[in-house]
Amino acid sequence: MNAVRREYEAIKASDAYYTVSMLEPDDFAFWRGKARQLVQCGIPPDKVSWTEPGSSGDLFAGAGTQLPVPPAEAAPIRGSKRFLALARNAVLHSDPQRFALLYALLWRLQSNPRIMEDKTDPQVRQAEELDKNVRRDSHKMHAFVRFRRVERDDGSEHYVAWFEPDHHIVRANAGFFKRRFANMQWSILTPKGCIHWDGKTMRESPPAERGDAPGSDPVEALWRKYYASIFNPARLKVGAMMSEMPKKYWKNMPEAELIPDLIAGAQARESRMVDAGALDFGNRPDTLAGVNAAIQQCRQCPIGCNATQAVMGEGEASSCHDVTAKLMIIGEQPGDQEDVAGRPFVGPAGQVLDKYLAQAGIDRTRVYCTNAVKHFKFRPRGKQRIHQTPTAKEIDTCRWWLESERAIVKPRVILALGASAARGVLGKTVSVSQVRGQSMPLDDGSELWVTVHPSYLLRLEGGVKSEQERLFAADLTEVKRRLDALVRNG
Repeated sequence: MNAVRREYEAIKASDAYYTVSMLEPDDFAFWRGKARQLVQCGIPPDKVSWTEPGSSGDLFAGAGTQLPVPPAEAAPIRGSKRFLALARNAVLHSDPQRFALLYALLWRLQSNPRIMEDKTDPQVRQAEELDKNVRRDSHKMHAFVRFRRVERDDGSEHYVAWFEPDHHIVRANAGFFKRRFANMQWSILTPKGCIHWDGKTMRESPPAERGDAPGSDPVEALWRKYYASIFNPARLKVGAMMSEMPKKYWKNMPEAELIPDLIAGAQARESRMVDAGALDFGNRPDTLAGVNAAIQQCRQCPIGCNATQAVMGEGEASSCHDVTAKLMIIGEQPGDQEDVAGRPFVGPAGQVLDKYLAQAGIDRTRVYCTNAVKHFKFRPRGKQRIHQTPTAKEIDTCRWWLESERAIVKPRVILALGASAARGVLGKTVSVSQVRGQSMPLDDGSELWVTVHPSYLLRLEGGVKSEQERLFAADLTEVKRRLDALVRNG
């Protein structure tokens, strides 16, 4: 056994503790080189301490022993493609234990090459979480960096942005901004380091402070005006917006100062949009037969070009325009069977509805049933036609015909089955869970009740299904009580 081999065996048998001081907090190549060296020398993870620049490291590690040199006959390192891809990103995380975690996984890969496929392994899951957080931080940097124009003494333009990343992602994302803004001269300042592009060369500089970046830009007033004009209150989802655009980024985005007022006024603005954009197809038909004839010819939205036929409502008011239905039930749209038959609620969902109407004591033959959208929207899958939810624009377009039906039928109570049906009545989207079980007065003197669509019950299983069936039955029972009260009161 030669001297190198004897030294290698002595290293493996010793209790020596090794410290690796990272030169940069995001240097994957440096970490990879040191990790390979340690694994080839047989040094287990509990004998290694990894420290970042400026870190005091492990208080119990001392100065550590100089890293040994692997013997020439050391076994090659095993590292799967998945591990390497994940490690490159995880190294950029701000967790001080990331280097140790990745080394522990690399060590285990030598005896179990498939460890990365084990989704239940705690270390694998932890590394995946680091990777996920870094990718999310990079996405935020791409989305929320806002450059502000600065005029230099020589009259040239330079663009400066301030960003506060959670992780060490600045250098890794420099290429994205270089490609996207290749013709600009720009700087991105962050508390973790800065990058600068002069149109030819990328360079780095030490961390900056918020005050080093300009606070405003003459163009921002125009940008704020444009942002306010394109803000669509009908599509506003505050929870989703706050998740995708957390408040920590707002202070660097000129449009963010408008957001609180835009959110506060969204509902009123949506109502104005609905009123201003209300469709007018001319004179309304004064009979249901006239509505039926008109919707068969309607091509105001693409759905009308694909379905077999428009499906008209039917019920107590269908045969005689002088008869007033006390209850009008509105679904979302006709399904496959309704499209073929030309009648509403004849498919599986209609059978569920019939069952619960009977349980509540409501005679379906004395109810006017229709849909918010008159044509079947679907996508083909082989020989099948798969239901697709209509868009808000499609519902709003078909609202003209639904209002025509309401004007003729004159229901005392309207039961909307699902959010699409409710939008067809109200002209705006509401949450079914928030408004179900409530009576909402309408301008024509009728009142609106909202519950789930019976097709929703068909998709459920187990305890959830039983609970939702109970709630659906309770909703119909409450509607029946309200109808009985209206009859007693004349």
